[in-house]
Amino acid sequence: MNIGNVQINPLKLEVHERNVSLPVAVIDKLAFGGNGVCRIDGKVCFVPFSCPGDEVSLRVTADKKSYCTASIAEISNPSPSRTAPVCPIFGSCGGCSWQHVSYPVQLEQKRKILAETFWRGARVPEELIDDVVAATLQYGYRSRLQFKVSWRNGKLSIGFYRQGSHQVEDAAAGCPVALPAINKVLECCRGVLQSYPDVQSISQLSIDAGDSGLVVVIHHGGVVTAKNRAYFIERSGDFGPCTGILLKADNKPSCEKLWGSAEISYRMNQADPRQTPLELTYSPGGFAQVNQQQNISMLNVVRRLAAFTPADQLLDLYCGNGNFSLPLAAEVASVVGIEGNADSIKAAEHNRELNKVANARFFCDDVTAAVLRLVDEGQRFDTVLLDPPRSGAGDAVSGIASLQPDKIIYVSCDPSTLARDCGLLAGHGYGVVRSVPIDMFPQTYHLESVTLLCRS
Repeated sequence: MNIGNVQINPLKLEVHERNVSLPVAVIDKLAFGGNGVCRIDGKVCFVPFSCPGDEVSLRVTADKKSYCTASIAEISNPSPSRTAPVCPIFGSCGGCSWQHVSYPVQLEQKRKILAETFWRGARVPEELIDDVVAATLQYGYRSRLQFKVSWRNGKLSIGFYRQGSHQVEDAAAGCPVALPAINKVLECCRGVLQSYPDVQSISQLSIDAGDSGLVVVIHHGGVVTAKNRAYFIERSGDFGPCTGILLKADNKPSCEKLWGSAEISYRMNQADPRQTPLELTYSPGGFAQVNQQQNISMLNVVRRLAAFTPADQLLDLYCGNGNFSLPLAAEVASVVGIEGNADSIKAAEHNRELNKVANARFFCDDVTAAVLRLVDEGQRFDTVLLDPPRSGAGDAVSGIASLQPDKIIYVSCDPSTLARDCGLLAGHGYGVVRSVPIDMFPQTYHLESVTLLCRS
């Protein structure tokens, strides 16, 4: 459906009945979570698939005490910031939420979200928030994707859950935000699974792509039998540019490699451009950033904010596979990395040996407990770098402050838990000096940020 020469997903519009008075509003901004925000009779209203500047007629779908939600009945005056979504299943797929918003406005809204959240949670003024580091690629950037699989009434669907459901929306044309190599392998997987005798047991495909052309597929679901193994091995030549096939059975804690490589690699630059980039690896199913170009951008922001010296002692918490620890090791005296996931620490140790980094040590431990032990031992670090999960650092915050580093570099994927933790750190004498948002996920509301805190 086109309204005002702007493409609108018809699944998100309802018929505007005659003689029914619907509230009219102008969308003010976008919120974390993806919805547009306006006011109806003074109450905050969240509107999916709206764009700042849209003048809309709304149908209220839920009316709560402090807010309401609404669907768009009609766009009477589309915002000039609207743009045509690239994906044919945008609006029904539960993935991207901002393809209808021009990219400059996406960046502007992400900065506002971070600034407003920081002010509410930690009273950090907006002038301390930099402009968003824009992504070079607005589409075709994502190196890791999980596709849901459904076999119903003889039809194979591979894609993503529909909004608010567990029904699979088939991404027949691939995913526009995925790297091209992933879409090529996805297309080949369709042909292979179409005749797989146990296809109804497959619930998910995980496809990871590395810098050097490696593309690994994990098939999730069912039971690994000799017959199943034989089928995928016999069809290994039909997976296109795929370089490794694994099976993850429902009753097994880990993956079984059937064919090819079970490792993904990517490169991270060093501070001196004359030095050879480091090659870092991780196992499929393990954690890695999904946008490698922006991963490098984030590393460079960490470098800029930390201003390391050769004498610095660096503590890297939630270190993963050494994503930051190892490229930064050449700039400091020593690095200690701590991570609770054993597979990630195994990858970090492998990467340390692979790149011959002598001044980094890695430990598998609960971060909160490990930090408290470092405090008890009287350990001293000039800089603490942390990249916690979406839930934030939580109970580890007080221990980090007790280490009394000169600087804390907080890498975050969630503005709310970042603001919460920075508010806690403020109570220990650490104030935000600068925060740099980074657009790791174009076409979505998600954002990463790197924040520098120093002792006041």
